Amino acid sequence: MPDPAAPGHPRFAGRVAFVTGAGSGIGEAVARTLYAHGASVAATDIHGGAVKELAARVTAEAAPGEAVPAGRFLPLALDVADPDAVRAAVAETVAELGPVDILVNVAGVLHTGPATGVDDAAWARLFAVNATGVFHTARELAPAMAERGRGSIVTVASDAAAVPRVGMAAYAASKAAATMFTKCLGLEYARSGVRCNVVAPGSTDTPMQRSLWEGDTVPRRVLEGDPSGYRNAIPLGRIADPADVADAVAFLASDEARHITMQQLYVDGGASLR
Repeated sequence: MPDPAAPGHPRFAGRVAFVTGAGSGIGEAVARTLYAHGASVAATDIHGGAVKELAARVTAEAAPGEAVPAGRFLPLALDVADPDAVRAAVAETVAELGPVDILVNVAGVLHTGPATGVDDAAWARLFAVNATGVFHTARELAPAMAERGRGSIVTVASDAAAVPRVGMAAYAASKAAATMFTKCLGLEYARSGVRCNVVAPGSTDTPMQRSLWEGDTVPRRVLEGDPSGYRNAIPLGRIADPADVADAVAFLASDEARHITMQQLYVDGGASLR
């Protein structure tokens, strides 16, 4: 097997990746990382303008004369909660870039509040995007991967899916659903050569995380814990950068992880104490 780290051999050369939630934060970092390692990337987001701007930036950042990956960067507007839209986006990706080898589910929404105070609309939207969206993309892409005998699906969930958090019941439940769906999918498709894994970030410097802050500085309660809210400190003493999560995704999507499936990798600085 060629060494993916060898000079002149991009890690994902010749492969096509479909990334949801690529307009900002972790999704943007994942799209950038896979593209930087040679993949052709369909970068999708409900905010179509955001992925168009991202496509322009990554193209402009490609240094002339360097061994820039030969992959293409395709921006697509997509609401993963809409099954017809997912079907159309996958079809466009295959037509423009070729069969999809890597699916990364990052698209997500957040709603906080007491467990019994979540209204029906918020609950429905959380599950529609965070859980059902994963089902929609997997349903479109996993069977085709299985037919070709290979593929990797990585779902970006949350450490909240396994660690109870005050004010996060609905969000955590939706991420737990996405996590278990991905693991069961991995079991069903293992004999077909399709690997399915989960990355569970903790606090990460994204627009979603910053929406919970009162200013631009990481709150002490995030780094040092909050006993009143039963929240652990982060042993490493920092929150993640989106690139930290993207690197974990890239590892699980790569041939370096060819014997890894149905696993959950925590990228939380040790906060979940797992």
